[in-house]
Amino acid sequence: MSQEPADHRPDPQPDTGTPPALTGPPAGGPAHGTRRDRRRARRTDRRRARRALPGWRRAIPTWRMLLTGLAGLLLLGIAAFVTLYLIVPVPDANAHAVAQNNIYYYADGTELARTGAVNRSDVTLDQIPADTQHAVVSAEDRTFYRNKGVDLKGMVRAGWNTVTGQGTQGGSTITQQYVKNYYLTQDQTLSRKVKELFISLKVDQQQSKDQILAGYLNTSYFGRNAYGIQSAANAYFGTDVSRLTTAQSAYLAALLQAPSAYDVKNATPANRTRAVARWNYVLDGMVSLGFLDPATRAATSFPEPVDPKPAVGLAGQTGYLVDIADTYLAGTGTVDAATLKAGGWRITTSFDKAKQDAFAAAVQQELTDELDPRARPGTDTDVRVAGASVETATGRIVAAYGGPDYAKQPFNDALRQDNQIGSTFKPLELAAAIEGEATTQDGRRITTETVYDGTSGRDVVGGPTPYDPPNEDDIDYGPVSLRLAMVKSVNSVYAQEGVDAGLPEVRDAAVRLGIPADVPGMDPANTSMTLGTVTPSAIDLAGVYAALANHGQALSPWSVLKLEHTGYSDIPRLPEHEPTTALDRGTADAVTGVLRDVISGRGTGAAALALGRPAAGKTGTTDANLAAWFAGYTPELATTVSLFRENPKTHAKESLAGTAGLTRINGGTFPTEIWTTYMADALEGSRVQQFDLHPAQGNTQPSPTATPGTGGTTTPGTRPAGTPTAAASPTPTPTPTGNPAGSPTPPPGPGPTPQPSPVATPSRGAPGRGTPSPAPTPPGAAGPTPAGALPPSPPPPKP
Repeated sequence: MSQEPADHRPDPQPDTGTPPALTGPPAGGPAHGTRRDRRRARRTDRRRARRALPGWRRAIPTWRMLLTGLAGLLLLGIAAFVTLYLIVPVPDANAHAVAQNNIYYYADGTELARTGAVNRSDVTLDQIPADTQHAVVSAEDRTFYRNKGVDLKGMVRAGWNTVTGQGTQGGSTITQQYVKNYYLTQDQTLSRKVKELFISLKVDQQQSKDQILAGYLNTSYFGRNAYGIQSAANAYFGTDVSRLTTAQSAYLAALLQAPSAYDVKNATPANRTRAVARWNYVLDGMVSLGFLDPATRAATSFPEPVDPKPAVGLAGQTGYLVDIADTYLAGTGTVDAATLKAGGWRITTSFDKAKQDAFAAAVQQELTDELDPRARPGTDTDVRVAGASVETATGRIVAAYGGPDYAKQPFNDALRQDNQIGSTFKPLELAAAIEGEATTQDGRRITTETVYDGTSGRDVVGGPTPYDPPNEDDIDYGPVSLRLAMVKSVNSVYAQEGVDAGLPEVRDAAVRLGIPADVPGMDPANTSMTLGTVTPSAIDLAGVYAALANHGQALSPWSVLKLEHTGYSDIPRLPEHEPTTALDRGTADAVTGVLRDVISGRGTGAAALALGRPAAGKTGTTDANLAAWFAGYTPELATTVSLFRENPKTHAKESLAGTAGLTRINGGTFPTEIWTTYMADALEGSRVQQFDLHPAQGNTQPSPTATPGTGGTTTPGTRPAGTPTAAASPTPTPTPTGNPAGSPTPPPGPGPTPQPSPVATPSRGAPGRGTPSPAPTPPGAAGPTPAGALPPSPPPPKP
């Protein structure tokens, strides 16, 4: 009997309610399914764990998220970099290769000058000495021969130094600077900088280092309107580039950082120091890079460049005015020198053509026509004038005098800061004393009427250094008010008054009014600062006196009204001209009241009476008669005039004695006469304005009272300020009685004043110069001088 086959299927498993576990693929099958499942399980576990976290913790990305994001950004950056590298082309040479003119205009739109023709002569690299090449690499890009056109470390370092306050620094390589000069523009925009970066990378691949360096040397601006190393070698050393020495090469390389500021023939003392430091930096870099032997470096001395050569097309006064405008733009950071010289600018200056012509004509009429170099070659040659005229309410420079002809004398005397201003500094001392409510050595508050001892050569009490300045012609004035001491410019009085005011306080007041803080001679550690050892420019000093006229409101003199450029989308903004309070109005007006007396029949500025308008001012003459000044103002216009002589080869100052046949030149002579003639023409046809003065209490001028003797005045009940005690007094002084200390002291009346002995000089009929004078009135004698009479001559007491 047959049987059914056995059923070999496994017995069914009992139902436990749990799904069977995943067992993966059959044995021997592919393994990736298992790994995938494991990864999936891990991701699931991570998500479950993250959902279990608090909400604030889930907001913080995990390290996996961060890495993924950074990787994405990196890939995106690489893609963008590659894209930009491919799409940014190397362009043709830009317009800088054929630089445009700059056009300058007077304030009324009349064309003043055109400049900017490129002074460049290209040379090949084999014509440039190796030391010159190495000096430029040392100065501008010490990684030049190693980098790929850009130096990321240098860029980061420069950015960090700028952010951390270590000064604005550039991180551009020589290749980048060459690209900017030759292919792009000077526009400071992000797009230009991005293009510069990628073009530099391409140029480094397409051109050799020698080609790049040659291009850079031929396109860089070195100052003095010199583009390229060949023109620079000629402009600074009068030689071909192939004959440059190591020292000269290092100096030209140093100029690349600041061409105008580092030109040591025109630089301020501070900038000369910086230029020499930069020169040393270049040489030290050459040593560290192995380009220069240390022994040769040690034996290298600083090379003095030749004087600047005349600029073609800037003859007469034109070049000086252009220089003033360029200096203002560069000095305020509006447009740097290299960008300005690249051309294309339209610059409307602040200068008034009629006033500018009047200034030049006044110098010609009052000085130049009086000189006779053939008859007096030892005294009438190399006589120079510096001047500036500023609107008191705005600070606008309307005229300036920098020299007779820019094409023959390219030094701009209106900007130079190396002539001491002498007694034109005295009003600043008086202002500091009144403003600070200073007191005399015996405790009296200083006002314009305070009495001091005017004995010539008396020792200054309380000064930081010994000082005993004589008065002009060693005249003893005895007790004299600060007002009369200003009128007669009594040195012994104001040397003491400056110390009483506090030399640091005097310096602070001077800086607030507009004297640059870094000019030489402003040293409170030297008592001689009181008599004007400071050396501001004529423009600086005009700004100071404009602030006095403007009731203590100071504005920095400025010279550009409008700036335009067709090739720039973002024209730099010119600085605002907001006044600052340098002095209280009462102080400034008190000083103006005193300076009005200087322009009077008894004052050293008597020649300015010919103006026929209300005016105030101060004369100034320096030691050894090396300079003479007049600084003065009407309510609307402040003007300074300086006269000096300078050796054209050594630039050493020479005495003015003998100029135009006069024994001595004071601020009350030529400078005041030039000022008066100019101001009369400049203000002709305008309304006569009166001073609106509100002097601080105690500084008003009482009714005149004649005082016999030396012409001084005394306040009863007081002793002349600064006078030593009786035991130490070198000169007996009157014993005053009466009024309480601190009362206003009557100013000197029309009493007699000692005058210097007459000196026979040619006469032009001008007040204060060239007219024989009577013998001096001895102290104690009677004989009043009629009010309004001009002072005897020559010359008045030292201004």
